[in-house]
Amino acid sequence: MLTPKALFSCMLTIEVLFFLFKFLLRSLSNVHSSVQKRLWFTHDLQPKLHKYSSLSIKADYLLNETLVFHMEEALLKSSSLFPYFMLVAFEAGGLLRAILLFVAYPLFCFFSKEMRTKIMVFICFFGIKRDRFRVGRSVLPKFFMEDVGYEGFEIIMRHKRKVGVSDLPTVMVEGFLKDYLGVDFVMGREMKVAYGYFVGFMEERKNSNSFLNEITGEEKINSLVGYHSLGTTFSQHFFSHCKEIYLVTRAEKRKWHILPRDKYPRRLIFHDGRLAFRPTFSATFMMFLWFPFGLFLCIIRATAGLFLPYGIALPILAFTGIKGTVSMHHTPSDKKSRGTLFVCNHRTLLDPIYVSMALMKPVTAATYSLSRISEMLSPIRTVRLMRDRENDLRMMDEVLCQGDVVVCPEGTTCREPYLLRFSPSFAELTDDIVPVALDMQVSMFYGTTASGLKCLDPLFFLLNPSPTYMIKFLERLPASYTCGSGGKSRYEVANYVQCEIGKALGYECTSLTRKDKYMILAGNEGVI
Repeated sequence: MLTPKALFSCMLTIEVLFFLFKFLLRSLSNVHSSVQKRLWFTHDLQPKLHKYSSLSIKADYLLNETLVFHMEEALLKSSSLFPYFMLVAFEAGGLLRAILLFVAYPLFCFFSKEMRTKIMVFICFFGIKRDRFRVGRSVLPKFFMEDVGYEGFEIIMRHKRKVGVSDLPTVMVEGFLKDYLGVDFVMGREMKVAYGYFVGFMEERKNSNSFLNEITGEEKINSLVGYHSLGTTFSQHFFSHCKEIYLVTRAEKRKWHILPRDKYPRRLIFHDGRLAFRPTFSATFMMFLWFPFGLFLCIIRATAGLFLPYGIALPILAFTGIKGTVSMHHTPSDKKSRGTLFVCNHRTLLDPIYVSMALMKPVTAATYSLSRISEMLSPIRTVRLMRDRENDLRMMDEVLCQGDVVVCPEGTTCREPYLLRFSPSFAELTDDIVPVALDMQVSMFYGTTASGLKCLDPLFFLLNPSPTYMIKFLERLPASYTCGSGGKSRYEVANYVQCEIGKALGYECTSLTRKDKYMILAGNEGVI
């Protein structure tokens, strides 16, 4: 007799097989009709078709019209959607779902584009809780921005009013198009939801007439300007409302340049997710090949760092591929009664450990928020700050009397070349302050997360083939820039230290805080 769990598994398997069979038949039966539609579309709209490059030299009156563009066909340089679905599978569904997508992809890569998209949507979204899905706003925008074609971007951004059309689910593209490109309206595919969970199927598309009426009003529905490429099934009907259509070919897109970071409409400061590379099919294959060997190296690296003296651990870490550079610009203090306060920017949870290794002596790490597991596994002493100014100052003063202390006043990590606001609490503790500039490079996995398990951060960092740390000890703070001898306020001291570290790294200083980061990436204030 079948158990309820076995019965559910059988029903799910039958449903998946039926889904694949149905779309295979639909794909085969629509070959003839799709050709007819394409011929009709080309013939009917031939007088309105132009090369996309001519849009850049059109009169200003066109720039005031509403531009309707297809995101994948007219904005992104790459034509493959696999990397974005792999990001959803890995970041929202986990390792097993990512492996399933990777194994299944070659089986349906010869199907029509529409069918491939629907199958990947089913694999990636089935069973994911809707309220917890934040990949579309925290992970995907970075990878979309890194795939934007500069030439297509220039054309789109010239128009004051923009409508983005996509074949991807709306939850994947809306955050990118609205938050980073300033698109006014997004028309993607809505996902079906049951009991708060995605079921893996997409809703039928909205009627284009009603959608455009909502955007422009019925009197202006035929004054739209379209921007896309031929071969997009959905756009044949939707773009038929445009009075002029500008087309880009695949050959032209191959000549496009990637949008430079300094041209981004909005600074990309915060992003989440574990994958540090663009997960194309070949790159994902290399990741899965590396994973078992990387796990073995990770165990060796962690064991050496946790249990061996620095003199023995450092050569072992270097032999296993971990790289590090240290530069010293400060001289040891002659004062022996109290320790030195090392103030660092924050890149990963391992920052204080690397500072301790660079100094070749133990230090105490003062942390604003650290998981209990990370505290227990730390090879150096940690002190948890409670964000209570008086109690924190008293606690850190006691620790400074016992030895050197490392503090990261940003309160959270930042992956991009920006410095968050420095909390000024450290400035009143002592005048013996040494700024430390830290930088870190990884090639496969990020060792930080805003929405995942923080206790796994060091594991993912050590899983990288050859992670690199750069530690630069700057000059000790001049007496004139301290609270005690110099009479500066704690805010002035904190801003000065932030500025000095920013100059050393070439980073831009911001006033953003930990709360800003977590509200954007995780929808909470980041309290552990």
